[in-house]
Amino acid sequence: MSKKRALISVSDKSGLIDFAKFLEENDYELVSTGGTFKHLKEAGLHPVQIDEVTEFPEMLDGRVKTLHPKVHGGLLAVRDSEEHMKTVQEHGIGLIDMVIVNLYPFFEHANAAISLDEKVEFIDIGGPSMLRSGAKNFNSVTVITDVADYDKVKKEITETGNTTLETRKKLAGKVFNLTSAYDGAISKMLLDEDYPQYLNASFKKVSDLRYGENPHQSASYYVSTTDSGAMKDFETLGGKELSFNNLRDMDLCWKVVSEFKDDLACCAVKHSTPCGVAVGTSALETYKKTFECDPVSIFGGIIGMNFKVDAATAEELNKTFLEIVMAPDFDGAALEILRKKKNLRIIKIKNPVSDPQTWVKVDGGILVQGADNQFSDQIKTVTTAKPTTEQEKALLFAQRVVKYVKSNAIVVSNGNQALGIGGGQVNRIWATEHAVQRAKEKFDGDLVLASDAFFPFRDVVDFCAKEGIKAIIQPGGSLRDEESIETANEHGLPMMFTGMRHFFH
Repeated sequence: MSKKRALISVSDKSGLIDFAKFLEENDYELVSTGGTFKHLKEAGLHPVQIDEVTEFPEMLDGRVKTLHPKVHGGLLAVRDSEEHMKTVQEHGIGLIDMVIVNLYPFFEHANAAISLDEKVEFIDIGGPSMLRSGAKNFNSVTVITDVADYDKVKKEITETGNTTLETRKKLAGKVFNLTSAYDGAISKMLLDEDYPQYLNASFKKVSDLRYGENPHQSASYYVSTTDSGAMKDFETLGGKELSFNNLRDMDLCWKVVSEFKDDLACCAVKHSTPCGVAVGTSALETYKKTFECDPVSIFGGIIGMNFKVDAATAEELNKTFLEIVMAPDFDGAALEILRKKKNLRIIKIKNPVSDPQTWVKVDGGILVQGADNQFSDQIKTVTTAKPTTEQEKALLFAQRVVKYVKSNAIVVSNGNQALGIGGGQVNRIWATEHAVQRAKEKFDGDLVLASDAFFPFRDVVDFCAKEGIKAIIQPGGSLRDEESIETANEHGLPMMFTGMRHFFH
């Protein structure tokens, strides 16, 4: 019986020698290329170089070595086709029974600080071609792209002498899953378009999650193969594994504190909604102010800080049951304190917020939009009464917070704390009533109010004046803007327009 053939060309050589030895022991002839050939040879194996099979030398700096009929004919020939078998015999084409290929590391270099020409050299052509040929002929060819599959293939060959059709079909599916993501990453780099004709998503699974939003929903976590981002490269320093809801809330929490690049900022999130936001002059003060915003809702919530956490802040954090504490850094003493809570997830964030788009899945489609990462530079006072310097500062603070609250969104603030947050209501007056009531329960000083969208009626302005709100900021843009302005003037209430709406549905 003639030997079977395995064609091997890999960039990731982990586990390869043991697997290749196994193949040789099971009567496989090893055919290999370039660096992989050298690696196998140095390990005492007996590979055949690819140009001995093709009878054609590698050329063009290795760009052309496996693109040859003696390779692809050996992969694509249908074994039970009399015509195919006659053709390969006539042309001296040996059949190839297994392909072991993992691709040039384009994913790792797509976002690197290197030139376009250098990135292009990491685009693999021969690898995907061999994989696709072998995968198409999965009835006869075993195609391995993942080192994690070596053990499964070894087990089946040991037990039966070959892989099962079911396994070959699944491995073929993994090929097209990989090459579609690989091509998607290349397409994104070369096109450099926000909204291309075809939406190619290139994401890699990091882990399966225990469940989704609810226990009966399955879920997994994927990260981009090309883009960086805060939720891609964070480091878990302690606590149990993260859940679907944890990751979604972390994303929101970090985006909120990232709005305040020039201040120490802290945010508490519960159920995808900010329940406390504050800025301060020290780590401890900033966290305490955040806690004061809503001491009830923060229980079981997520805390994000844009500053290094010290021991004093860690002691204060441990007084409340929290799911997650996230920050760009923690000092040693703080980590020791926080790790006393065994289930508390301690997350070190390494990257800034960088997503250029947001995607929303709908039944049968995906909505794609640019990320809401702007803040208006056209803010103006539209009333006769002008806000004081302190009021204007407070309004701008509240406006940065309100863009992360579900619409209709209202934030009431004293300038360094979000004391009343009203969101997710079907009308703006209900959100206003809720936010103002919550703020006045815990603060009796001057308060200002921010809205994520315009006021279609005068009711919000009237209510603010009645409740003692000192200044308002809103986008404007309603057909009834003049009515809102006139109402504010009636009450002597300063109002600013930003000219930019921040709906968050």
